[in-house]
Order: sequence, then structure tokens, then C-alpha cells
Amino acid sequence: MLKIGRDVLIIALTTVALGELSLRLYNYVDPLPIFYSDSYNRFRGKPFEPDYSFHLNSEGFKDVEFAKAKTAGTIRILGIGDSFAFGVVPYEYNYLTLVEQELKQAGHNIELINMGIPNIGPREYLSLLVREGFVLDPDTVLLSFFIGNDFEIERRRSVLSYSYVASLLTYALARWSKFEGQIVHGPARYDDNEPTFTDDAYLNLELARSTIFRRNNAGFEERLEATMSYLSQIKRLCDDRKIGLTIALIPDEMQMDTPLQRRVIAASRLSAPAFDFTLPNRLLRARLEELKIDYIDLLTEFSAHAANERLYRRNDSHWNIAGNGLAARILRQHVSAHLGSSNN
Repeated sequence: MLKIGRDVLIIALTTVALGELSLRLYNYVDPLPIFYSDSYNRFRGKPFEPDYSFHLNSEGFKDVEFAKAKTAGTIRILGIGDSFAFGVVPYEYNYLTLVEQELKQAGHNIELINMGIPNIGPREYLSLLVREGFVLDPDTVLLSFFIGNDFEIERRRSVLSYSYVASLLTYALARWSKFEGQIVHGPARYDDNEPTFTDDAYLNLELARSTIFRRNNAGFEERLEATMSYLSQIKRLCDDRKIGLTIALIPDEMQMDTPLQRRVIAASRLSAPAFDFTLPNRLLRARLEELKIDYIDLLTEFSAHAANERLYRRNDSHWNIAGNGLAARILRQHVSAHLGSSNN
């Protein structure tokens, strides 16, 4: 009996060892970014649920239903991002919706699929693209990067993630499991002027985010490296498949709102020279240029318009209807230029 148990154990350990070796060899030849876990589905919208007067599609995305197979002659763009891409405004005012409409009106046979999921970041953007994006055969990925909270914090790896066999099993279970999704806005009536947070709550939110704007911040350098590790993988995987990639840099409201900057600086108990509200953009742009990643930084144009009109919801770091409209005009011009259009 002991001999049988020992033989079974030896066979099991040998099988696992061979599995580990085989997966590592295969990953060395053809890297597959499935050997770490992702959990973006916990923030995903619930399929078919109302979002203001709109209903999410069968995938839980804030977009109309789309076919998995791309129609011949169609240029397919994947819009990937967090709550900015998902949008706090109704569907018809969302900047990705507007970009698609304006490109169609300019004569492009275009399909822009909004795959935005609230509360995710670069790590999940990569996972979402690999698990659900590439199968849609996109021509371009338009990734929305929010300066305020998209810089990654290095996360501790779980013990299981060090095993390729365990990671593969975790991946398979995640694909097989059914996730119900969450209701984000429900059938509520949208009010563009209603504040989301109280003055104090919003100040505390922006104060917590303001650390990325502090000069000589070694912690931010680590976050930038973690962020670039995911963005560089997205770039490599897109290049391998001959898929275009554009990253839109979305500014935080405090980067252009001087009164808000003053409140944040006062609450931080630091001096004004301790902050540089354009620093993350400059550092990120330099790294994107090193990797030859196409990008468009919205900070300059948003700053120019912010003096004349409100672009963010009150006490909310997300764009209002006007902000979505401005972003759509800027992004449509950028995307259209890459499509070789003269209709800008």
C-alpha cells in the first residue's frame, strides 16, 4: 500500500514537473501573458443592465451589440480604459461614441468598440486585450490612460503565480466561471451639473492623488517603471500582430484648475515649489517616445479650454458632457490623421 502511494506521488510530481518545464519552454518561444492572474471582471458591468437611458451590451460593455467577426472592409478600433472610457455621462455623450460617429460622418468605414471597465489600470488593460481584445481582430487599439490614477503600484505576486501550471489552471477557471457583473449607474437621470462628492471629500481624493505631482518623488519613479512594464508588453503584442496602438493621456482636473491646486497644496502642508503638475506627463511621454508608442497628450488643449468652460463634472475627476465633446474632437483628428484622411 505504501509502495502504491509512493508511486502515485512520484507520478504526480513528475507530471507537474514536466508540465512546468513544457509551459516554460513554450512561453520562452512564444510568450503568453496568461501566467499571472487578473481580476478586471470584478468591476465589469452587468450585461443588459440599464446605464441611464442606455443598456449595456451582452458583454457588459457600455456600447451597442457587436459581432465578434469583423466585416470585410471595416476598420475596427478597440477603446480600452477605465471609468473614463466607460463614461460617467450617458452613452450618446461618451467621447468614444462621438469619435466613432464623427469618423463615420467623415466617410470612414469604422467600428469603435468601447471596452472600458471602471476601476482598472494598465495591468488589467493588458489582460483585457489579451483575453478578449485580440480575438476581435482589431486594426488599432485606442488606450485611454488617466494621469490621476493609472500609474501602477507594484503588487505582490501570489505564491501560485510562480507556478506556470497553477497559473494556467487559474486562467482556465477564470475563463469558465460566470461573472454576473455590476450595475454602475442604473436607470438614474443624468444631471451634468450635480456634484458627485462634497467639497471636502473631493479635496481628500485629489490630495491622495497629488503625490505623483511632487518633485523628487522616488516612489513615483517605481510606479512609472511598473506602468511601463505593462504598456511595453501591450506595444510588443500589438506589433507582433501588426495592430496599431495609440495612447491618449487624460489629465487630472487639478492639473489645470489653479484654485484646486492651491487647495491641494495647502492641505498637503507643503510649499508650492514642491509640486510640478506637468511632471508625470513629461516623464511618461519620454518613455512612450523611447518605445515608439504613438500617443496624444490632452493636457495642453484641455488647459487652454478650461479657462472658458467647465470640462469636468463638479467635484468629480471625470469629464462632463463638454469635456467628452472636446476629447472626441481632439482624438478624432488624431485617429483620422493615422487613417490617412484629409477630412480633419
